[in-house]
Amino acid sequence: MEQYGKILLIAMPVFLILVLFEKWYGSRKGNDTLPNMDMISSLSSGVTNVTKDVVGLYLVVLSYPFLLKHLALMHISNSLLVYVIAFFALDFAGYCVHRLQHVANFFWNGHIIHHSSEEYNLACALRQSISSVVHIFAIFLLPAALFGVPAEVIGIVAPLHLFAQFWYHTRHINKMGFLEKIIVTPSHHRVHHAINPIYIDKNYGQIFIFWDKWFGTFQPELADVPPVYGITRPVSTWNPIKINFQHVWLLIQDAWRTNNIADKFTLWFKPTGYRPADVAARYPLYKIEDVYHFKKYETTGSSALQLWCWVQLLAILLFTSYMFGNISLFNGLDKTYIIWYAVFIFLSVYSLTDLMDRNASALYCECVRSGLGIYFLITQKNWFGAASYFSPIVYVLGAYFIGSVLITAWLAHQQKREDQKKVVM
Repeated sequence: MEQYGKILLIAMPVFLILVLFEKWYGSRKGNDTLPNMDMISSLSSGVTNVTKDVVGLYLVVLSYPFLLKHLALMHISNSLLVYVIAFFALDFAGYCVHRLQHVANFFWNGHIIHHSSEEYNLACALRQSISSVVHIFAIFLLPAALFGVPAEVIGIVAPLHLFAQFWYHTRHINKMGFLEKIIVTPSHHRVHHAINPIYIDKNYGQIFIFWDKWFGTFQPELADVPPVYGITRPVSTWNPIKINFQHVWLLIQDAWRTNNIADKFTLWFKPTGYRPADVAARYPLYKIEDVYHFKKYETTGSSALQLWCWVQLLAILLFTSYMFGNISLFNGLDKTYIIWYAVFIFLSVYSLTDLMDRNASALYCECVRSGLGIYFLITQKNWFGAASYFSPIVYVLGAYFIGSVLITAWLAHQQKREDQKKVVM
């Protein structure tokens, strides 16, 4: 995990710079595809996902080293060819997992966050799941295990394969000629993110598009059918933590409420979106029927709120970067510290995005989050070893946490007054 943390320490600012460049470029061209709130929500979602991965908050049901040990028909040494084989194996596995996530109710919960934005931009690529705590990915690496591809090769290629999926989340690149026949392009992936009936559940490929062409899931982008983005049951929140568990909570409720005993056990593995008939009748949900005429989720925000959201996001990125750059330091401290630090990061994201949603609970969450931060400062007389780099860190962060609560309280009060005026009008 230490090595992964170091990779992320480099990748995070690169992704942020590219997202901001797309924002600048779109604004300059009169086609800004990155509204502030949506962008901050996406970036904060990326923070939660990489924090979960670095801390290791997941279970592995079947590991690749296990498959390699027991199923390998041959053992091959590291070479360029091995890395090529590993890349293709990972891409095939990615196609299989991606398709499974779209067609089965339970597995859709682990992917819904990626499709939750009603925009399409580079920041959307960072919307990755924290709810997928059980990893089944290894089973789809069976071909690589049979060929004896070393586990360390998979470990190197996997992050590269993941990062290579970032660039095509944009509306600013049109079709790319002959490359459309080989790799996943922005045009192909725009189709995948669209909710137009003709586009839904198409183009599952991650790097290579020929998997879709071979297995019958390919759909080109049509000039007369502009893609509309999001999901047909809108999440209606900026909070990535809520989004991650919305669908599974619905499944739990449906399983409890239905009178059909079979549905209580089978709805989890039915096609995505399936609900028992009796529950759907009693508890209907809004679903977008006309993709060209629906209101996108948005919340009004003053200039002060917009500025504060950016301040908080940058603070969260700094807190997260510190953890990634000091994994060995955390490991040398109390073993529970890194878990508590992850809790702090998650609370930070929850508080920020709840404020963006104009929820009164944002203030309570901010009090808990800042209270936890102050508790760390008092008990450690430090900030997880940061005083060795910057001695006044305790006083700086103490002032920040107190100020954060006060500013959040003021903004929440302003939002309440605005809402009351709307009710009167």
